[in-house]
Amino acid sequence: MLTQNTLTRERKLKLRWFVALSSLPLLGVVTAFGIVPQNDIISTSMKTVVEEIALPGTAQAIGNAAVFWRNERVQRGDTVAELLRRMNVEDAAAAEYLRRDPAAESFRQLAVGKAVQAETDADGNLLALRYLSNSNSQIVIEKNAGSFRTSVLPAQLEQRIFMRTGEIKSSLFAATDEAGLPDAAANQLAEIFGGDIDFHRDLRKGDKFSVTYEMTYSNGEPVHVGRIQAAEFINQGKSYQVVYFQAGNGNGDYYTPDGKSVRKAFLRSPLEFSRVSSGFSLSRLHPVLGTWRSHKGVDYAAPTGTKVKVTADGTVTFLGKQGGYGNVVMVSHQGRYSTVYGHLSGFAKGLRHGQRISQGEVIGYVGMTGVATGPHLHYEFRIDGQQRDPLRVALPDSKPVPVSQLAAFHEATRSLTDNLSLLRNTSFAKLD
Repeated sequence: MLTQNTLTRERKLKLRWFVALSSLPLLGVVTAFGIVPQNDIISTSMKTVVEEIALPGTAQAIGNAAVFWRNERVQRGDTVAELLRRMNVEDAAAAEYLRRDPAAESFRQLAVGKAVQAETDADGNLLALRYLSNSNSQIVIEKNAGSFRTSVLPAQLEQRIFMRTGEIKSSLFAATDEAGLPDAAANQLAEIFGGDIDFHRDLRKGDKFSVTYEMTYSNGEPVHVGRIQAAEFINQGKSYQVVYFQAGNGNGDYYTPDGKSVRKAFLRSPLEFSRVSSGFSLSRLHPVLGTWRSHKGVDYAAPTGTKVKVTADGTVTFLGKQGGYGNVVMVSHQGRYSTVYGHLSGFAKGLRHGQRISQGEVIGYVGMTGVATGPHLHYEFRIDGQQRDPLRVALPDSKPVPVSQLAAFHEATRSLTDNLSLLRNTSFAKLD
């Protein structure tokens, strides 16, 4: 019986070696596409390099024993036993440690999509387990003298640059999803161009965008969407370009390629995505009162709870309930200007009267308090106390790049503007 088991084990080992070796050419192809997708990396100058690359084996011999590394991702509904089964781990002691030991709690709490690497011997005994925790620390669980030990190591971080281009067919988010642009970068895109483009009413089918942005990786896994480095948005045939530049004082901002600031003193809209349900008018039929009266603001229809952002740096001058506005926040900006945000369902936690707030900071949430027929935000823009149409009033610009730093600016951003030109004139096939 023992001899038969030994022969069976040898056959299994030979079969695994055969599968591993025959898979090497395929593994090389998969790695090439996975590391360098065509639409992620573009270089303004290209050269051909011929170099021999030794592909790592799927199994390595230690003494007379074969060692295997397997990769898996956590799936919805996974248990410890199921994840180990997919990695061909057949080790009762390891399963018990991962299920029960407090040191392995981070493994039991792994989020869906997290990658796990398992090192096993030919019999499926677990030798080591590696993964990034939900807090992005490197966790290593190793077998030593018959018992398991968990180590927590600092994550090894690296920055990678990605490029995406897309075309509007229905909405901005639909287009960014199709282009593979992460939601965090899509939100940045809307904020950057929000002073020039009203994404509620100005967006048109056929508009195009190109984006260069950073991603932070740890051990080959994406952990954070970084800052947009350069972007172009072509809206109704007009091109808007921006590049990021960090001045000598450490402060960074977005500028046009000739050094003008693109950050307006005011955002055009306090909501990222919604629709205008009622515009600025000197005479309209009030939907609740049924009388003709002026509507000196803009109503944005959006679901209850949608975040409302202050459109410029300023100071909170009123916070509370006021007549038909319901829950309202009023903010003063630069002396002459003020903005009003009405019908809120609630206020941002910690917001108080007299508080200094920064452009884009969340101050409340869409609701239907006061005189309202449905959830929406009533937004007013005032100059010297007089309401003006927020969608049409000329918004002041921020300061340009100082003359003393223009040479450094052009040197630092030249490659970014070159890449935008390449993206504009290139069609990409999406590779997964």
